[in-house]
Order: sequence, then structure tokens, then C-alpha cells
Amino acid sequence: MAAQPAALTMAVSFTESVKPHLALLPTDYNDAADFLLGTAWKLGRADNLRKATGKCSDRAMPWDFWLIFLLLGVLIPWRGRARLRRLLAKPPLGTLEKLVLYASTIAFQWIALAAVAWRALGRGLTPAELGLEHQRSGEIIVAGLVGAAALGSFQWFNLRRLGRMTGPTPERMRKLAERILPTKTVELLPYCALAVTAGVCEEFLYRGFAMAALQRTAVPVWLVVILTAALFGLAHAYQGPNGIMATGLMGILFGLARLAFGSLAPMMLWHAGVDIVAGIAGPRFLLSTGECA
Repeated sequence: MAAQPAALTMAVSFTESVKPHLALLPTDYNDAADFLLGTAWKLGRADNLRKATGKCSDRAMPWDFWLIFLLLGVLIPWRGRARLRRLLAKPPLGTLEKLVLYASTIAFQWIALAAVAWRALGRGLTPAELGLEHQRSGEIIVAGLVGAAALGSFQWFNLRRLGRMTGPTPERMRKLAERILPTKTVELLPYCALAVTAGVCEEFLYRGFAMAALQRTAVPVWLVVILTAALFGLAHAYQGPNGIMATGLMGILFGLARLAFGSLAPMMLWHAGVDIVAGIAGPRFLLSTGECA
């Protein structure tokens, strides 16, 4: 590769240092768009946007990856809060309404996964980079099952503790459980399908795509974990500040595990297990009328 002019080298360095933060600052995105697109055009002449090999520091974030990060950092949190606001303004949902809610959420998540996987593979991210390949199958299965049992137990006892408490946070959780969680046996199986979908799709989006895309740039690994955990927490903004913090901390744990195992499989099991336990223990401890065993 020919030596780059000093001015272009400085521009690349500046872009690499600020771009991971722009996904979390959507109000600044439009102002930065012209600069980023101009820089991407210059870098494109050196084939840095299309090469699947080369130094990580020479790679720029493709424009469609920026759109995906905008989806993860802005659209998904906004959509979740807006849907919850509408749900809380209504009486408790009936069985049919809950099933429609579960089905629409499942469809949205799988469509999002398909679109992101299409762009990720099209831009040269490999299945291994996305955490879709693994070599230590036995170790990964054991880690997934043990982790799911441990985190599921923690979720169970935490919900039991919340059920005995009073105050704004427990009250918000009760209202949320009343409208989202299954309160009848016929609702439980579709809810479990939703939990498995969330485990697979959300782990691919945040620990698969987002971590791989950021690691292809000059972002330090520790910052990759923190940024993806922050995006994961924002996706659960409908749970309130405590929910953002709790899921953000869980995102850090999952991100570190993703680096350790090199596979998404354990985190998918952990995520699905936590959500399934929430669907069983939530009505039991938060709602006096819960019918699920």
C-alpha cells in the first residue's frame, strides 16, 4: 500500500478515535455524516472498505454498519419505550393480545437478525468473527448449561426478593409483568419461543455483529465490551434506569465470555435461560393472580 499523505493519516486517526462513540450520540450523527462519508470516500480509494485482510487500524466502518449501530442505539430503545408506554396505558392484556405481542416481537427480531447477517457477511465478516463457529464443543455446552442454571437461579431469587418489596421499582416491575409475562399456561410456550428468539437474535446483534464490527477498527477490546454492553442496556430502556444498568452489567459479563469462548453459543443459552425463568418466576412472585406453575 502506498504511503498516505500526512493530512489523510491524521484524518483517519481522528475518525478511528471518535467513530465508536457516535453510535451512542445520535444527535451528533447528522453533523458528522458529511465528514465520515468524505473520509470513507478517501479511504475507499485504497480499498480499505472492501478488503477482508489488512491491518485493523486501516479499516473504516462501512456506511451500512453505521446504520445498524443507529438501529441498535436509537431505534430499538425508542421502539421499546414507545411500545411499553402504549401497553401501560391499556388495561392488562388478554391471552390473544399477548400472543400477538409475542409473535410480532419474534418476527421483528428474526428480520433484524437476517438483515444484519446479510450486511455483515456481505462486508466480509466471517462466521468465526461473528462467533458462529467453535472448536471446543464439549466445553461450550457445559459452560452454556452451567451458566444458564446459575443465572437462572439468580433471576429466580431476585424476582422473589422484588415480590416482597414495595416502592416505585417493584411497582413498575409488577405492571410490566402483568402486561408482558405469561399468566396462563397456554401463554407460556409462545413466551418460551420468544425467550429463545431473544437469546439467539440479541446475542448475535450485540455480542456477534457489534463486537466483530468494532474489533475490525482500532477500538481497544475493553472499549468494545463496554460499548456493546451500553447498547445492550439501552435496548432494555423500557425497564427503566435500573433495568438499563442491570442489563448493561450483564452485557459486560456476556462480552467477556464472548471473548473467552470465541462463540456465541454459551451466551445464547444464558440469555434464553434468564428470560425463561423470568416468564415463570415473574408471575409467581410479582402477581398474585399468576396461574403459571
